[in-house]
Amino acid sequence: MRVTAVRRTALAATVASLTLLATACSGSESDAKGDGDASGGKDATSSKPAAVKALTSAELEKVSLEQGDVAGHKVSKTGPEDIAQPEDVTVDKKECEPIGFAFYGVKRGTPVGNAGRKVVQEPKKDESADPEDALAGLLDVTSSLVTLASYEGDGAAKSLAELRESAAKCATGGFTLTMKGSKQKVTKVTEEKATGGEEALAWRVQMGEGDAAAPFKLVSLRQGGTVATFFSFNLGKTGADSDFAQPTALIDAQVKKLG
Repeated sequence: MRVTAVRRTALAATVASLTLLATACSGSESDAKGDGDASGGKDATSSKPAAVKALTSAELEKVSLEQGDVAGHKVSKTGPEDIAQPEDVTVDKKECEPIGFAFYGVKRGTPVGNAGRKVVQEPKKDESADPEDALAGLLDVTSSLVTLASYEGDGAAKSLAELRESAAKCATGGFTLTMKGSKQKVTKVTEEKATGGEEALAWRVQMGEGDAAAPFKLVSLRQGGTVATFFSFNLGKTGADSDFAQPTALIDAQVKKLG
């Protein structure tokens, strides 16, 4: 792998100011203080769900992913350093604030309970590969921030609808995020197909342009009154034309636990 390519791989983590890979590999066991964000549904015309009782943070912890739930992945609890606070993130366009907040697990609305996990795919090892291919394999791992938020009544459905509308308004034209003083330009938001839960939406989010671009995946779904949001990046995928698959095994495992 050329030196320039190696340098670009670091951009994927820097762009979003996430420390998922390092903190998850260190096995952090901090108390989960994260909060989830919302997303849209399989169909914009989906009927609103009946009022449901929200889960507390303690109850969400019981249905959150644990080590061993997803084969080939390391799962650890989020700590306060993993979840951004509302005052940490600013968005230059008000209509883009909901989707911008979703990247960092920032609380939206008034969830009753929250929980969070960091999930990192274990790299595939190939002892027969040459050094360049071996390095590429080590970088080709997907890391995800998973947040759960539970709402009373139709709060989860409203949160999803807000995120759906925000993504639609901000799909073109781009917007700028500032995370603790570090600015990042979102240049493209492209809707993807998503499954899971009672409602689900997904997007490919591009930050930067050309060789300096990095793709991210945002998936959000609702199961009852709980919204699960997955924000993912892959260190080995950079550039405007690069892409990687949604972490479906991770999503399926979380949906199963939500029941």
